[in-house]
Amino acid sequence: MGSGARCLLQWFAMRISKIRRLISATFLLAALAVHAQTPPRQNPLPPIPDWALPGSATHQQVAPPADFHRPSSNFDAPIGIFDGQSDIGSALVPGSASYDAATGQYTINSAGYNVWYTRDEFRFLWKRMSGDVSLAADINFPDPKGYGDRKVVLMIRQSLDDDSKAAMVAEHGAGMVHLAWRPEKDTRVTDMEFRIGGRGRPGGASPDSLVTISARRIGIEKRGDDFSIWLSLDGEPMHQFGPPIKLHLDAPFYVGIGFCSHQPETVDTAVLSNVVLENKAGKVQ
Repeated sequence: MGSGARCLLQWFAMRISKIRRLISATFLLAALAVHAQTPPRQNPLPPIPDWALPGSATHQQVAPPADFHRPSSNFDAPIGIFDGQSDIGSALVPGSASYDAATGQYTINSAGYNVWYTRDEFRFLWKRMSGDVSLAADINFPDPKGYGDRKVVLMIRQSLDDDSKAAMVAEHGAGMVHLAWRPEKDTRVTDMEFRIGGRGRPGGASPDSLVTISARRIGIEKRGDDFSIWLSLDGEPMHQFGPPIKLHLDAPFYVGIGFCSHQPETVDTAVLSNVVLENKAGKVQ
């Protein structure tokens, strides 16, 4: 074979090799692009047990099994006036919270089957405290169509366990407020409920319609072993509703604000503002 033919064959070989490299690179880039556009596979949520489903026209929520508990997920990073936050009971979908220093607003996002029975699931912003306590906040639900039994809580809690001894004041999405307490660890919650309404108020179908009044501001006071609920319905000064309940908590305990959507896998939002937290009684305002 002459030198000219050999050079021509070498040239063809080099061209073929270059084309192969280009084709390989093109396929590699295409594969990487497909991979980048494919979202990472999400682990499916475990099935929701029947007891955790919210109440409806066809279903009644019941207490969880006596041996059902989940460890809480705790985060010690300070947020506003609070030392940290927790997903008490670790709902199926993790919660979150943020604080706007300019407006003083706390925004809490949380799923959770309930804050009730023998265990709780909710996002909780907390501060370790001892002695007497006054805690109050304005309440707002950004989504007016959220589940009626969702609840904002102002809570004083012995521990961050899901079945902790605790006292709480709560406002529900449908307007009910209550003073509730779990008298001992892993026991069922007891409460005093208040449903407030008035006739001749805006929103009624007629002047005789009973219109629900949702408290604009709620509060809880700890005075020794006495816990009481405080409300402002229309912006008037805070006043106590009903008698106090008795509950002993060992110091230190956890004081804070929280929210539960009352739906096991659905995150909802509550906004709390003008939060007052004092390490003494008589300061709910």
